[in-house]
Amino acid sequence: MSAPKEDTKRPKKIRAPGKTLETRENQLIALSVDLAEQQLSAGTASSQVITHFLKLGSTKERLEKEKLIEENKLLRAKTNSLESAKRIEELYVRAITAMRNYGGQSDEGVNDDVDE
Repeated sequence: MSAPKEDTKRPKKIRAPGKTLETRENQLIALSVDLAEQQLSAGTASSQVITHFLKLGSTKERLEKEKLIEENKLLRAKTNSLESAKRIEELYVRAITAMRNYGGQSDEGVNDDVDE
């Protein structure tokens, strides 16, 4: 068995560290995936690396990822709904105030029943 050949086709790129924590994390993830790919191709990957990528390809993992995506969509929809309800409530308060002002009533001394 011969020694593994170094990859002379691609020169090593030296990147500046990311300016934000997220950017730096993404760089490290990309390097880790590249290294795992090299190890898998060369047949030198540890059992943990192999198991990790096997799990990523499983049907269960795909379904769990899909579930998380759908749960995130649901949370965004709920957030949008709550924001919309708040805007509608503000519009009702403005409309009631405008009607009172139009009818000659001022907001001072008037018992607000809006919150009830």
